[in-house]
Amino acid sequence: MSFLSHISQAAPRLLGKARNIRTFESLGLRDYRFLWLGQLTTSMGQWMDQTARTWLIYEITKMPMDLGFASAIRGAPLLFFGIIAGVVADKYGRKAQLIIAQSVNAVLNFVLAALIVTGRIEVWHIYVTAFFAGTVQAFQQPARQVLISDLVGEKHLLNAVSLNSAALNLSRSVGPAVCGLLIEAAGGNLFAAGISYFVQGAIYAFATVWTIQIRVPKRAATAMRIRAEEQGFFTNIKEGFAYIGKNRIILALMILGLAPILLGMPYTSLMPVFAKDIFHGDASTQGFLLTSVGIGAILGALVIATLGRRQGSGRLLICGAAGFGLSLVLFSQSPVLQMAMAFTFMAGLSNSGYTSQNQTMIQLNTPQELRGRVLGVYLLNRGIMPLGSLLAGALAQYLGGRMAVTIMGASCCALVIGVALFAPDLWRLNLVDKRIAAAVEAEPGAVDRRKEEARG
Repeated sequence: MSFLSHISQAAPRLLGKARNIRTFESLGLRDYRFLWLGQLTTSMGQWMDQTARTWLIYEITKMPMDLGFASAIRGAPLLFFGIIAGVVADKYGRKAQLIIAQSVNAVLNFVLAALIVTGRIEVWHIYVTAFFAGTVQAFQQPARQVLISDLVGEKHLLNAVSLNSAALNLSRSVGPAVCGLLIEAAGGNLFAAGISYFVQGAIYAFATVWTIQIRVPKRAATAMRIRAEEQGFFTNIKEGFAYIGKNRIILALMILGLAPILLGMPYTSLMPVFAKDIFHGDASTQGFLLTSVGIGAILGALVIATLGRRQGSGRLLICGAAGFGLSLVLFSQSPVLQMAMAFTFMAGLSNSGYTSQNQTMIQLNTPQELRGRVLGVYLLNRGIMPLGSLLAGALAQYLGGRMAVTIMGASCCALVIGVALFAPDLWRLNLVDKRIAAAVEAEPGAVDRRKEEARG
């Protein structure tokens, strides 16, 4: 009886503490919930496509070189069209851009699926659809990222960006496995790849339906319309670059967002070297290393989402970026697999944590009407990683895998130190708390409106 009495007294305290956990608070907002579901599903589709497309082209040509060529063709538009996509998002509407891009992606997948199952597929079909798939992905990214701030406001932005990062890393961990199992279950042949693309097309169709239901606040739409009437297309591009160049904090955040992707993240492309040549394992060894990266990345995003309104400082950002580089150095020198997995976990954790904060600070420091263009530059990170993979491969070829990753990790650490010296104000930046406090004071009815939206 005393035990039950103790439980009944403790339960309200435990429930009170649980209510203070803010990990998933942004998902309580109806419109962001639809956007997040779209992010999760489209990212899943992109990773399934990467797996199915490389499997498909190797099944047809039997040439390893074609694997790299197909990936390069799909990644090139992310570099070519990223800036243009950011301008279009600022000028003509982020929701409409996202709906069009996702719809085109669905059509591309259905067309490719039809070509495969009817036996009419040719190599050039794979290349052409890869280029267009990369193009629409380039237009999806800035539109979706800017919509986050449009929908949740500054108060929930760090939490929302972190949950978005968690969705990306979850899909990266699960998508390839789902695609592989689907192809195997459907027969493991070309027809099975066609079934996979039908599923991917359906995924994009669902994401489009969810996006259509999003209600963009009028204040965001009005700001974009006024800006579109004031300036021409190329003037908008110039203005975006000018803003980045003259704002030292934004420039520092941009360097921290882009350079480690080029210098550090391509370490994942060297996992076969570590799995086979260093730890004398097989494909499962590589899987363990990559899985530990994915788990760390998901956990890092959820930790930052939980900290949310209480954190978001430049100090934490810089420490996370430096921790990523240090983790790579320690991973590269690990004598046993278990230790290596621990440090790849730390690399995923620190990288995901600091990138979530980095993107949030960029948005909070950028005027709403410029966010599409600035994020268009920031999201070039998706396109420059293949370039970094070439650099990593060259280093590994001539210096060995361990030394290559050591140099990559040390370069990231040196970069962080250089950025901290270049923009010392970044270390003292605690923008999230200040901006949230200002937003709450300026909008006394904000809390009630959020509760209303959550119930809706």
